[in-house]
Amino acid sequence: MARFAAREAVRFALLMFAVSFATFTLVALSPIDPLQANVGQQALLGMSEAKRAQLAAHWDAGVPLLERYGTWLVDALHGDWGTSLRFNAPVPAVVGERFVSSAALMLAAWALSGILGVVLGMAAGASKGSRVDRVIRWTCLALSSTPAFWVAIVALMVFSVWLGWFPLGFSMPIGADQATVSFAVRVHHLALPALVLALTGAPGIALHTREKAIEVMESDYVRLARARGESMRFIALRHGLRNIVLPALTLQLSSIGELVGGTVLVEQVFSYPGLGQAAVTAGLGGDAPLLVGIALFCAVLVFAGNLLADVLARAVDPRVGREVGHAE
Repeated sequence: MARFAAREAVRFALLMFAVSFATFTLVALSPIDPLQANVGQQALLGMSEAKRAQLAAHWDAGVPLLERYGTWLVDALHGDWGTSLRFNAPVPAVVGERFVSSAALMLAAWALSGILGVVLGMAAGASKGSRVDRVIRWTCLALSSTPAFWVAIVALMVFSVWLGWFPLGFSMPIGADQATVSFAVRVHHLALPALVLALTGAPGIALHTREKAIEVMESDYVRLARARGESMRFIALRHGLRNIVLPALTLQLSSIGELVGGTVLVEQVFSYPGLGQAAVTAGLGGDAPLLVGIALFCAVLVFAGNLLADVLARAVDPRVGREVGHAE
């Protein structure tokens, strides 16, 4: 355990360094002019040279990449993560405020994708080769190859524009006071984005669960249970489900990175005020401190998910830890 903890700590430090440096590099290589993007071309042309120079210094325009990154790294190691230039607030405050909205969306989508994946995978695996199996398998394959933003656009057109079942976007009605918005209204605005994210995340869980369910249903102890006259439903619930839930949970924890990436696209389509929309705003405006803060926060979420999946896999099957130890 000490070796495992030390290795994960080193991996975490290297991940934070790589993500922060890569984000600063991408911002530096971006063709977007932060002055023109945030001030406007007309306003920029009407400014004096002194005012332009003052704004350029404020946005760190023209500062070499290594110098800019070195300054940020020293400040970050001392607990100063910088100030968002677009939101004019400390980066941790902006990230924390936006994460509150994104957390509800990601948590709801994560739970729905797991439930849908396990249920569909169990249904397909227990009826291998049947029409139900084929429909579930081909639907999962189609959804796996479909971009999340396209699914979100179609869902928005069908369920919000044509049917009118859900709002067109946002986390609350436009112009409403946040303190007066009820929980039911928030859930109504959250439901469709969460369902879209769940539909794009469930196919991987479903296909993996299907393969595991087929393996369990073709095992010797299941054949014995069927010979004793037990029903297929009873066998699936008693023998199949408990052998499938933990592997599916491990896979779902390791897919948090895909969930975070899908959240960025879905939030843009639904104009949902979360981390994803803030990241796009920071990227289009050249707000490097905020973009780095969001990227590091998302990297922490992904690392934590992979770490929990690794720990859970070791707890379920101790041979995983021994195999890793021998490989080292």
